[in-house]
Amino acid sequence: MIGKTIQRGQLGNSPHKFVWYNRSAPEFEALTHERTIGEATVKGRWLFIPLEPDYVLVFGECGGKMLYHPAGTAVPAKYHLYLSFADGSFFTMMTDMWGAMELYTKGAEQERNYIKGMRPTPIDSAFTADYFQTLVHEAAGGKKRSVKALLTQDQLIPGLGNAIAQDIMFRARLHPKRPLSELTAPNIHTLYDAILTTLQEAIAKGGRYDEYDLFNQRGGYIRLMDKNAVGCPCPNCGSTVQKIQYLGGACYLCRNCQQ
Repeated sequence: MIGKTIQRGQLGNSPHKFVWYNRSAPEFEALTHERTIGEATVKGRWLFIPLEPDYVLVFGECGGKMLYHPAGTAVPAKYHLYLSFADGSFFTMMTDMWGAMELYTKGAEQERNYIKGMRPTPIDSAFTADYFQTLVHEAAGGKKRSVKALLTQDQLIPGLGNAIAQDIMFRARLHPKRPLSELTAPNIHTLYDAILTTLQEAIAKGGRYDEYDLFNQRGGYIRLMDKNAVGCPCPNCGSTVQKIQYLGGACYLCRNCQQ
């Protein structure tokens, strides 16, 4: 969408109490009119789309569908944000959970809560093995934390969520409840490698199979440990994959491999 000119910007026509806007509908429409789409960037679960010359559209923690629609296609009946372009094509966002959809003057978005002071993400150059080792030791010393807590809570590792954490823990051969204080140096190194390997594979395959890209195509990364694996043989040892509830969500694991 880079270079496309916005003809009209609209906030959602489907009220949702867990979608957060920072502009009124008239203000959003006025400020987006005739802005030009710039090159998007991402940090963690926050997406930044420049609206040139002086605004940034921010999507944060959004789960759902963010779609580009060619000219001539029908506008969805419901959406939480809509941008139409001068060439007749348009963009919609519809979340099925929650998320922020906010418009900032350029630079002001960096002061937003959760963006300001965000730690390095696994795709940042600063996310080195030494950095990760220090992070684990700091997290273990502050309070009792488990491996799953490290991967999914308090934005210790921005960008990760419960779903992708299951494959990371399986690849690292670590139980979700394993205390960080018990991890050895080899455990930490293996966990670091598992994070990078899992994310690199997911990115290379266009995302997870249960998510969709800008053109409504499913990703190609099939998770090893999810609801479909329960009751099936572990791909590593053949033991039965099990499901447990822990830290507010489901965990899928092999009790034989993940100690």
